[in-house]
Amino acid sequence: MTQPTVLLVEDEPAQREVLRYNLEAEGFVVVSARDGEEALERVAEGLPDLILLDWMLPHVSGIEVCRRLRMKTETRGIPVIMLSARSEEVDKVRGLETGADDYVIKPYSVVELMARLRAQLRRVRPAAAGQILEWSDLRLDGETHRVTRAGAELKLGPTEFRLLSTFLERPGRVFSREALLDRVWGRDIYVDSRTVDVHIGRLRKALMATGGEDPLRTVRGSGYALG
Repeated sequence: MTQPTVLLVEDEPAQREVLRYNLEAEGFVVVSARDGEEALERVAEGLPDLILLDWMLPHVSGIEVCRRLRMKTETRGIPVIMLSARSEEVDKVRGLETGADDYVIKPYSVVELMARLRAQLRRVRPAAAGQILEWSDLRLDGETHRVTRAGAELKLGPTEFRLLSTFLERPGRVFSREALLDRVWGRDIYVDSRTVDVHIGRLRKALMATGGEDPLRTVRGSGYALG
């Protein structure tokens, strides 16, 4: 399972480093941005699993960044936790109505912030949070790394396990080869896109080892989907 990625958008260097340290200690890969423009560039380079977004930023405010993210289909579902010194209820309501999934007032407890991040992660990357995923007769336990089909245990390599967990987190969604490379191999590792096809073939073989139809669907020109 690749480590989940957090985009940390904070213009104050000391605060940014404290958050980076704690996020990495929690097992997150951290991508940083110092202002709103850089944040949007980072998202364009590769979609993070979560965004930790300060309200008061140079150039483009956190509110505006959130608004733009929610306007695009590919970024609409990324959880955003907004950090702000604005403690008035009207500000919190504005942040949530703009599209933030959570609103944390400064100064905050780092322990509480990490708990809120993990809660959002369970929603978007349940396998990475150790949860059990089920679809049809497939069952994947993210904590014990066991996979069964119709009750029979399947033997999957680590890459095939990560591929299957990605599909099980979003049944029906078509993943491009590039999206699978980012999610399964990691954005910092160069892997030829044809490698995806090889591992999809291995995953198909493993899923059908105990019988049953092929649950994976090839979408010509687009990628692969479960179901």
